[in-house]
Amino acid sequence: MAIDIQPITESDREWVRAFLWREAGHTRMVTRGWLHQCDELPGFIGRVDGERAGLVTVHINGRDCEVVTLHTAVPGRGLGSALLAAAADYARQHGCRRAWLITTNDNEPAIRFYSNRGWRLMAVHKGALAHSRLIKPEIPLLGLNGIPIEDEIEFELRLQE
Repeated sequence: MAIDIQPITESDREWVRAFLWREAGHTRMVTRGWLHQCDELPGFIGRVDGERAGLVTVHINGRDCEVVTLHTAVPGRGLGSALLAAAADYARQHGCRRAWLITTNDNEPAIRFYSNRGWRLMAVHKGALAHSRLIKPEIPLLGLNGIPIEDEIEFELRLQE
């Protein structure tokens, strides 16, 4: 299995849109009260054996780089790790002091995934999804395993001090 990571190009945008709809159910994402149009963000596409199978998008604000989305169609094969590493490298190349991301309290697999890759849990923003639903009402009330989606879980990776 060969993994290849390449920056998103304009010719990839239609695939990015379709992939986000398929994997995330939407192209918009709310984090910390900010609405992102994810199919317009910079990022990377991961290919497995030449086929596009994963995506990470990022947003730089000052010296912070947010990993806005990370999805793979082939879990457990190293593609998510490679995409996350590409996002961290991108942040370093742009002089960011940290990379950070948000997942929700129901997403136990993501919480384990980020923790196992050296990202530190920095904050639990209790009740944040109530505000997010004001911005994006289609956010479901229940998530994985029927767990109510209520809180944002913030992880960070320090890139420089």
